[in-house]
Amino acid sequence: MADEVPAAPIDDQRDFDELIDRLGQADRYALDTEFHRERTYWPALALLQISWRSGEGPTEVALVDPLAVDVTGLCSVLAGEATMVAHAAEQDLEILERVCGQVPGRLFDTQVAAGFAGHSSPGLGSLTQAYLGRELAKGDRLTDWRVRPLTESQVAYAAADVDHLLDLADRIIDELEGRGRRQWAEEECESLRRRPHGAPDPRKAWWKLRDARSLKGSARGVAQEVAAWRERRAQTLDQPVRAVLPDLALQAIAHRPPTTAAALQRIRGMEGRRLKPAAEAELLEAVERGRALPVSELVPPPADDVPKELRAPVALVMAWIAQLARDEHIDASLLATRSDVASFLRPGSSSRLAEGWRHELVAAPIRGLVEGRAALSFDGSGGLLLEQRSGQPFPG
Repeated sequence: MADEVPAAPIDDQRDFDELIDRLGQADRYALDTEFHRERTYWPALALLQISWRSGEGPTEVALVDPLAVDVTGLCSVLAGEATMVAHAAEQDLEILERVCGQVPGRLFDTQVAAGFAGHSSPGLGSLTQAYLGRELAKGDRLTDWRVRPLTESQVAYAAADVDHLLDLADRIIDELEGRGRRQWAEEECESLRRRPHGAPDPRKAWWKLRDARSLKGSARGVAQEVAAWRERRAQTLDQPVRAVLPDLALQAIAHRPPTTAAALQRIRGMEGRRLKPAAEAELLEAVERGRALPVSELVPPPADDVPKELRAPVALVMAWIAQLARDEHIDASLLATRSDVASFLRPGSSSRLAEGWRHELVAAPIRGLVEGRAALSFDGSGGLLLEQRSGQPFPG
């Protein structure tokens, strides 16, 4: 392993191309990214960290400066047969899709996989300590990774994120194989890999508004169309959505739609702001589209509450899920959420509990509970026990 501070990030295209050739020979590689998005819509890649092994050799680490080299050559590695190992890969996948146009063909996420060994959304540092007995380099995770040159401590901190990932993956895999759960973890990693990682559907942007579910009538259409306009404009300008139009202004527009530029300027949240004439006209057009939006074209947010008739069954099932997670040493959030259970119990609804390893583990017990064929009782030590129901009422 690279216990010494690695060399400065690769900032020469020929050196990067040589690195890609070397990675092409590996069957696995670990990858992490450092990025910023506080002032942009799209995540701005600031550093790329990669580790790999050549045959039985030691782990090698390379840091790549994406501000100095064209990193799209990584596409050939992503498209290859090698497995990418990452920790909490969601944002890394978004960046790779943005920068390279694709995600890896195979993925192993150590955070996801560790959930099948009882770790609940663990950080990389805690897993490295637990499985390898090593402490990661300390550093400021909020450092500005765009400033050059990087300091020695920044380089050490960045390298540590991938230095031990391959060994960590090996240890987690060994444990999961011993528990018979490697396939479960691989299914979940594949689900994460296949999940959409690009920009959200602009028609659904209004769902993020605080009062989205309480809007009524044409206010919903106005919220949908104006939020979609804001989302698309933020993408085009590469600015945070709230820099284009604050949430407060968007909510006020939905409640009291302006029809003129003068009325728009009086909207709460627009104080001190002045849109360019073209943007102002686009915004007012979005308002009009929203006011006239047919109900058939409205994309409403999913129901947040569990239907009244399912609240008691869902509460009962969730109590059992929590106990099962403790008994089986699995992160409870991996097993099922309240919405998963509610979807599973609704006739005709799709649910991730209806297939794969979750179906194998929880489907039959859940059906038994809600159909009255099984019951939950205390086991005498504070835990819950799922047992066959006797059908006999307790004598009062």
